[in-house]
Amino acid sequence: MELRLDRLTKQFGSAIAVDRLSATLTPGVYGLLGANGAGKTTLMRMICDVLKPTSGSVVWNGTPIERLGERYRSVLGYLPQDFGYYPDFSALDFMLYLSALKGLDSKAAKRRSMELLDLVGLKSVAKRKVKTFSGGMKQRLGIAQAVINDPQVLVLDEPTAGLDPKERVRFRNLISALAQDKVVILSTHIVSDVEYIADEILIMRAGQIVASGTIEEILAQVSGVVWECAVTPREADVMSARMAVGNVRYDHSGMAIVRIVSDTAPHSSARLVEPTLEDVYLYIFQEGSESHGDGSSDSYHRARITSKSFMSQENRPHDSRNARRGGRRG
Repeated sequence: MELRLDRLTKQFGSAIAVDRLSATLTPGVYGLLGANGAGKTTLMRMICDVLKPTSGSVVWNGTPIERLGERYRSVLGYLPQDFGYYPDFSALDFMLYLSALKGLDSKAAKRRSMELLDLVGLKSVAKRKVKTFSGGMKQRLGIAQAVINDPQVLVLDEPTAGLDPKERVRFRNLISALAQDKVVILSTHIVSDVEYIADEILIMRAGQIVASGTIEEILAQVSGVVWECAVTPREADVMSARMAVGNVRYDHSGMAIVRIVSDTAPHSSARLVEPTLEDVYLYIFQEGSESHGDGSSDSYHRARITSKSFMSQENRPHDSRNARRGGRRG
């Protein structure tokens, strides 16, 4: 089972949303991280055959998906960023409707629909109209409909948008339960959504994958650049304006404990600390203005260098099978 992205490109006028992106995905959970505008949704829409690429192709088990047509869509499950539903349908009616579209017979459809509604915690409200559901309930229904056909490829685009922390934890557990023997691609800009369930992280920036690997492999790349230092509140304000600051907290004496991502020690009191995935994200996507003595900023330049240090991506396919797989967390 293999999903291959071969130099995939999508251009809208003069704007390039996805830029010659190559990757090979095998069964597992892939966390696709990127800032808003990085090209994640465009990429996922091309994977789902909703959007045609400008060039390149999506290849499923050796055959381009445009040649597979319905055969590919029959193994695909998709939860788009803007999940559409019929408000006057009950949850069960909605599931049965989508089952019919997927070609399930009526008896199997009802059984499968009730199994999934039970799995996502909606069995007791199966006959309630969807328009009465909360945001979290609608998202759970969206996940249920995405796996109605027991897909081999499951694509989830920003599935936790609008969910509270408790719903997000429930979502992560649900994905872990559904992910067996599937290629699961979970797109988000919320680090914690993928930190505990992804086998592999793909970080996307400016239409390209700039970093990939298990969480442990990616964290190893920023070892030695994450610092904490105790400074005055005034110094903390200056650092926040000039450096990539991940967090500021205050101790009992009123000193600010500042967490900073920097190539060099940012302060005489700075000590190195263990990096997190959030630190990696900040390092690559930092938009701050870390200044040199001349007042110039190199944050964008350093982010590009950092991205290249993970992998030389241009003109070289990323093959996830060569990455050392880590077990799921949590």
